[in-house]
Amino acid sequence: MDSRNPVFSRRGAFGQQASGRAPSAYELEAMYNAPAYAPPRSMTIDDVVVRSFLTLGTLVAAGALAWILVPERLANAVAVAAVVVGLIFWAILTFGRRVNPALVLGFAASYGVAVGVISHAYNSVYNGVVLQAVVGTALAFGAMLTVYALRIVRVTPKFARFAIAAGFALVGLMVLNLLVSIFHVGGIGIRENGPLGIIFSVAAILVGCFYLLLDFSSIEDGVRSGAPEKASWLAAFGLTLSLVWIYLELLRFLSYFYSRD
Repeated sequence: MDSRNPVFSRRGAFGQQASGRAPSAYELEAMYNAPAYAPPRSMTIDDVVVRSFLTLGTLVAAGALAWILVPERLANAVAVAAVVVGLIFWAILTFGRRVNPALVLGFAASYGVAVGVISHAYNSVYNGVVLQAVVGTALAFGAMLTVYALRIVRVTPKFARFAIAAGFALVGLMVLNLLVSIFHVGGIGIRENGPLGIIFSVAAILVGCFYLLLDFSSIEDGVRSGAPEKASWLAAFGLTLSLVWIYLELLRFLSYFYSRD
């Protein structure tokens, strides 16, 4: 009697055995060689490390090419265009529902071009500042990783809300400063070489470090909860964004002291 269960009534091994005929040697071999079902692999720390190296490597390579190839007369236009393209990638990754490795690498490449052009401009005026900013960014990353691993600072929901609010506040002040500088001479002083500018830069660097702690917490939560492997690309995207923020703020902060020499 035929089964009503669609699984057991399918043509193949189960159907052949139900009809009373033993499978042939060829059919047995096909059964054994058929791929077994495997559930999607979960994200691991190694996945995040590999994807982060790929993303940062893409950013550094794009930055190096921009440093070498972009002429000075086109630097501003290229930097603005790269930032706009990077913001488009950022918006798709942030508000979209799918993690696409090509988008993450596209974001890294476009922001790498902007970072390369900006770094070249800074280094032309303040020779050696780029190397110091790179070292400072690496030290900030190591310090925040140590702080997180030792649980010196616990990433609680309250801490996360504070860090996110502080980040939005800083971006809002930057936009306000830009608008004021467009319609008036100078800005509101937060991007100038003075006490207010130094305080703002220190606050921005600290917020970037707070975002690194949020990234570490998200990665740990993702690994613990069995997030899909593709989520490691999103983790790499977040780490890259935080590191670029810290690096650019360190460039500006260090330049204040160069200009005082």
